Amino acid sequence: MTQDAFQPPTRILVVDDHPLVRDGLVAILQTQRDMEVVGEVEDGEQAVLRYRELQPDIVLMDLQMPRMGGIEAIVRICKLDPSARIVVLTTYKGDVQAVKALEAGACAYLLKSVLRRELVETIREIRFDRLWRKRLPQEIAADVAAHVLDDALSRREAEVLGLISGGNSNKAIAALMGISEDTVKAHVKSILRKLNARDRTHAVTLGLRRGIIEL
Repeated sequence: MTQDAFQPPTRILVVDDHPLVRDGLVAILQTQRDMEVVGEVEDGEQAVLRYRELQPDIVLMDLQMPRMGGIEAIVRICKLDPSARIVVLTTYKGDVQAVKALEAGACAYLLKSVLRRELVETIREIRFDRLWRKRLPQEIAADVAAHVLDDALSRREAEVLGLISGGNSNKAIAALMGISEDTVKAHVKSILRKLNARDRTHAVTLGLRRGIIEL
């Protein structure tokens, strides 16, 4: 949808911890006559504060950032303003991360490799079209569809998988989590089944690929 001739520019807040990425996004958006970057911040905490101050029309949000990540920032911004329109722009293709972001309140989930044309068109569609649908890249949407019937890992299972990715043994995980080694073994067995993983290493690979855990 195109902007009305008398409509003021879309005010955009850019959130990313990499200065070069922010510079690149600002450079792209500044070429659009109907868009204005009103703020740039490098983490989720700053994003929440600046959103409250600036009340932008659109937020471009990275996910992996120091202090507070993007998903937590989305949750907090949407609590401040349920009508907030947030576009995730990330390098992470994991279907679990994408679902978490949309459930938190994001309007769209785009990869940083997206073409400039698609980025600006998405911003315009979300800003001016009240009938917009939550958007996912085709490759991620396919992964979401492929895993829609899978049993999701519980919070404890995801925590165990994260500790496995750090090279911890079952005994070490039990000590770190304050549970028995038998309980850890049960969690590992459930993780392997739910992820259809051959072994612990394969489970970690799948967990990273799908965005269940992070390094």
